[in-house]
Amino acid sequence: MTSLPARAGRRCHNVVNPLHSALYFAPDLARELAPYGIEDPSAVYFAARAAALGRVGPGVVTATFYNFHHDLVARHLPGVWELASPETVLAARLRAADSMLRRLLGEEAVASGEMAEAAGLALRAAEGCVRPGRPLYAAHADLPVPEAPHLALWHAASLLREHRGDGHVIALRHAGLDPLEALVSHTASGRGMAPRWVLATRGHTRRDWEEAQERLRGRGLLDAEGELTEAGVALRKELEEETDRLDRAPYEHLGAAGTERLTELCGAFTAAVVGAGAFPDGLFGKG
Repeated sequence: MTSLPARAGRRCHNVVNPLHSALYFAPDLARELAPYGIEDPSAVYFAARAAALGRVGPGVVTATFYNFHHDLVARHLPGVWELASPETVLAARLRAADSMLRRLLGEEAVASGEMAEAAGLALRAAEGCVRPGRPLYAAHADLPVPEAPHLALWHAASLLREHRGDGHVIALRHAGLDPLEALVSHTASGRGMAPRWVLATRGHTRRDWEEAQERLRGRGLLDAEGELTEAGVALRKELEEETDRLDRAPYEHLGAAGTERLTELCGAFTAAVVGAGAFPDGLFGKG
């Protein structure tokens, strides 16, 4: 074990995670699943992210994904598995990750020594993740590691993302924030998904959003204008710090120097995919 600088793991996560999450905004994924009849954007997302869990129903996905309305999940699961098995979806997902990374980064970057180095470091970090209490991470940890370095990096980014996400759900439950209260307070911090994106993709209504705001106001976490109060800011800070604590093991395992190098390498790759338009404009913010 080695001592890490403060927030080193979070900084690393912030540049590794986009390499995984870009897939859910990529046309490549929809294109790979369309031949099986999976065309609704929500169905594409639920199938692709849940496939590692197996042929699960809506309850498992609502619990593990946390911030989606159960009715939206139930609209697509378990029915989506009648169109394509989880194994079929996983294969399609990997093909989509391959085409996405080649398109956004270019063949030279995909074949580079830096890509192979980043993949090795990310996989090494993932060795420090733990399965107990981490259902989405544990399901992905049972999948084989792809041979190609860019796909190995995408796989490792998936492991690290889901490990941190599982820990974040633990922190949210401890803080007493329900799924929509978590989204509303994150958006109010200026770092979360914009309300129009939440309402368009998570299955919640505008009334649901406003009721969550009222609950947060009742706890003194949100003011009349929808901004975080001092207590709200403090709670969001505590949440991130607790998530950091719960997600510290992978980066301790990798070590300070390795974490810094992985952050450097993936920072360059993430800047490239963002610059290539991997994420839609206006995805994050208060508006």
